[in-house]
Amino acid sequence: MRILLVASAFNSLTQRVLVELRGRGHQVEFQLAPDEDAVRQGVRRHTPELVLAPMLKSAIPADVWSAYRCLIVHPGPVGDRGPSSLDWALHEGATQWGVTVLQANAVMDGGDVWASVACPVPEAIAKSDLYRGEVSDAAVQAVLLAVDRVSSGAHLPRPQTRPSDAAHTRPYFDQSLRRVDWQADPTARVLRALRAADSQPGVLDELCGAEWFLHGGHPEPHLRGRPGELLATRAGAVCRATTDGAVWIPELRARRRPGGSPGIKLPATSALGALLPQLPELPAPPEDAGSWTDIRYREHGPVGFLHFAFPGGAMSTDHCRRLLAAYRRACDRPTSVLVLGGGRDFFSNGIHLNVIEAAADPAAESWANIQAMDDLVEAVLTTTDRLTVAALGGNAAAGGVMLALAADEVWCRAGGVLNPHYRLMGLYGSEYWTYTLPRRVGAGAARRLTEQALPLSVTAAHDLGLLDRVVECGPARFPAGVRTLAAQLAALPALQERIARKKSQMESDQSVKPLSAYRAEELARMHDIFFDPQAPYHALRRAFVRKERTAGPAA
Repeated sequence: MRILLVASAFNSLTQRVLVELRGRGHQVEFQLAPDEDAVRQGVRRHTPELVLAPMLKSAIPADVWSAYRCLIVHPGPVGDRGPSSLDWALHEGATQWGVTVLQANAVMDGGDVWASVACPVPEAIAKSDLYRGEVSDAAVQAVLLAVDRVSSGAHLPRPQTRPSDAAHTRPYFDQSLRRVDWQADPTARVLRALRAADSQPGVLDELCGAEWFLHGGHPEPHLRGRPGELLATRAGAVCRATTDGAVWIPELRARRRPGGSPGIKLPATSALGALLPQLPELPAPPEDAGSWTDIRYREHGPVGFLHFAFPGGAMSTDHCRRLLAAYRRACDRPTSVLVLGGGRDFFSNGIHLNVIEAAADPAAESWANIQAMDDLVEAVLTTTDRLTVAALGGNAAAGGVMLALAADEVWCRAGGVLNPHYRLMGLYGSEYWTYTLPRRVGAGAARRLTEQALPLSVTAAHDLGLLDRVVECGPARFPAGVRTLAAQLAALPALQERIARKKSQMESDQSVKPLSAYRAEELARMHDIFFDPQAPYHALRRAFVRKERTAGPAA
């Protein structure tokens, strides 16, 4: 079918729907739709057989849905309506949720149902993780079923049973519903509010004499203090006391002042800056302590697992340096297999554009960040005394994909989306991609991937040779699946022989062209971009961070 995707942003779900439909032979185009006129322009340009909206914040205009079949992907079960479905689900403690694909009509979220798929809501999950995990899986399943039914021409969509039932329509989940009362709310209530707003919009609050949106939350089982008091810092996060415990808050975003620029979401300690009082910086806790940290290491027999989880998959200079230090410590352990990642959400999206944008000198911070990324990738690439595995439970992009390619094997959960390119941010790229990407897929495919700058499904990536294994499971089961597969890899009789071959191959490659030469060539290109004030990268970065409209890089 000729399908037009319309969405308010080219977000993770929209990308996944696009690659899944194209992978099944449909002709799919995308239209960014910030307003109704953009939707009209899209249908006039593409004359689709079907219009599909995976993530649309405004209604499809009546003149479009009356002339074209238009399907809406609603992140809620049949009968649920309103713009804040997942917020309400987490606020009310739902354990089961769902996704509905319905036909656009005059009633918001009230059209006939083409498909609906249920999904679980894991305990203590944040909204963005749920959206990219269980909800995304259910949405794709529902979309594919709905498109098949439309294609057949034989299916009649089901009217919603109670189209006038106002109890099914929930209002926008505004800040009055998210408010935390630090003098009265227990930890469970605080965490529920933070998790329901983790990525957007955050929880509006006052801290250190200023107004902030709080993003993300994790329990702290040991520290105690006066409710609302800041107790400690760790890995860029601040720990704040509740009435019966404490929570870690990883990120803050300053509230926009009248006439001012939008705030930038940053690691909490960076955002507070000079406002932050003198607090103890706590080291990473022991594995069994139950406290939060963003980098953890553990062992199961001959396998080491280095888990990291950075908000949004962005890796600042500090993130990279701390992860490199943890990686070097892991390499001192007597293991034969070392797994990187293995969590259920983002693996990595490369350098931290928000931290760069907020820096006093963005060019210098860009330069420091890319060199720290390169140091980390180089350490993985040059590990020759054990096998390394990158385990991607979620999406990865740009330098994050190249970090994964530095490992000997790349395992991805089915349903992930990879963006192995840099061009849309006006960058040439580094992280040794000019060595690892052609080594994986060949020079021609590497050139197409980086120049076309399109998202890639895990299945397509596997077919190209970009990754080694597709793990067919839901997001909640991925970590356990990785542990099982890693144990099987470590038990292979020929493992030491493979490690020896790996070392020999690296020595051979280095004799032809040293890794340092790849790095120098890449960084020379990146340096020219970073320190050229007129380079498109700076405007593209600013637009991305501050959510501004941009025409994008030149083709």
